[in-house]
Amino acid sequence: MNTETQEKPVKSITEFTAQELKDALAKIESKKDDDRNAYKELVEQTVPKAIFKLCLASEILSNAKTEAFQFFEDILKLKADVYGIKEKQQSHTFSCDMGEIQIGYRITDGWDDTANTGIAKVEKFITSLAKNPETEALVEGVFTLLKKDAKGNLKGSRVLELQKLTAKFNNEEFTDGVDIISKSYKPVRSVWFVEANLINDNKEKTPIPLSMSAVDFSKGYAFEFYNEPIIETDATE
Repeated sequence: MNTETQEKPVKSITEFTAQELKDALAKIESKKDDDRNAYKELVEQTVPKAIFKLCLASEILSNAKTEAFQFFEDILKLKADVYGIKEKQQSHTFSCDMGEIQIGYRITDGWDDTANTGIAKVEKFITSLAKNPETEALVEGVFTLLKKDAKGNLKGSRVLELQKLTAKFNNEEFTDGVDIISKSYKPVRSVWFVEANLINDNKEKTPIPLSMSAVDFSKGYAFEFYNEPIIETDATE
């Protein structure tokens, strides 16, 4: 008697009945659905854990940012009293032998709806100049200054270049267009930031990795040192 295990021959697909093939496909589809449901369940379980960790980290950053501003708010008030002037600069830097800290706010370029009117006047005049290769290059350069960013805003620094060109062209329509653009500048205070560096014995600075601009102050706290409204400076500054 042969005791060796005999391998069962593999059936050809043509040997399966229609019902057997249907059952096999149904089994495969069922496993696929089970795997996908398991994936969705894993996501449902993991997201809350990640959210909790991130919320905790955000709160820690917010508290640290708040405390940093609180530390230096009193110092800035004392500085204003000692020197007899309340500085309205966007940032202040404080340093010692071991490191330095800078606190302040950032400004985002903003424009009212009249900016488009000024742009249209400038474009009308500049387009009229494109009569030969030399002037076409100049026109292209001016249009570059009028190019908006991804958010649809002009760059305030580019208005300075336009203002320099008004003297060169000495054209009333062009000058008026640039003036309209300049006066439409409405800067917006975006975020409060804290940046810090460690300073070693060789006076080399090493930035401390921080990302505090995205978090707000702790609830109920407001940095009162800058309690005046934003001063609308000239777009060229």
